[in-house]
Amino acid sequence: MGLITGLLTLPIAPVRGVVWVAEKLHDAAERELHDPAVLRTQLAVLNQELEAGEITLEEFEREEERLLDRLHAVRVGPAKSDHDRR
Repeated sequence: MGLITGLLTLPIAPVRGVVWVAEKLHDAAERELHDPAVLRTQLAVLNQELEAGEITLEEFEREEERLLDRLHAVRVGPAKSDHDRR
């Protein structure tokens, strides 16, 4: 980037900084969302909550199914859409 370009784009530098931080936060959230270790930990905590009586069996089953679906999706990989199968 040249001196003139740098000076002309200086006013939007804070915006670029905010965008960079937002991208880093998004990347970290995606990694955590799809990390099998995190999902297994969440399942263990869910089981402890059920045993302690903090949640009902219905709540446990609903959340367990959601977590197991996510874990399965991580292991299998992204599902192919109908368009990709053609």
